[in-house]
Amino acid sequence: MFDESLVILAERVLNDARGKGLTIATAESCTGGLVASLLTDIPGSSDVVMGGAVTYSNQAKMDLLNVNPLTLETAGAVSDETVLQMAKGAAKAYRADITVSLSGVAGPTGGTATKPVGLVWIGLHYSGEQKAFIHNFRGDRTAVRMQAVEAALTHMYEALNPLELN
Repeated sequence: MFDESLVILAERVLNDARGKGLTIATAESCTGGLVASLLTDIPGSSDVVMGGAVTYSNQAKMDLLNVNPLTLETAGAVSDETVLQMAKGAAKAYRADITVSLSGVAGPTGGTATKPVGLVWIGLHYSGEQKAFIHNFRGDRTAVRMQAVEAALTHMYEALNPLELN
């Protein structure tokens, strides 16, 4: 189901987290659990992956990840504010050290002038810090979702290996 390059990236994230004694959790909307699926496809991942929430609806984002209803109303589900709250909520719910969250417009419908198809926000919660990243992916629904998975894992890898970026 996943390209070999994605599997290798997921293995690196798991190994790096394991080596640092850290745990991982996910909070996904537009990817519908693909990041968690990829991570848990790898044998032995249960010692690192605490869990993942698929929060496709706004109600699920509020109920499961404690996303503020006002944030969803004012900034929308596809926003930096929402993915940061999703990542923080997943960190708390799963007691994980590093969490990644994704919310975007995978298409083919649902895009707007300000939030077109392919727009994906990715949130990261790690060591008490949070970051949000915006991406504009191209292609069909599957392509957008797979690019989002790769970007999420890349952000996790970069957070786990900050010295490699210099």
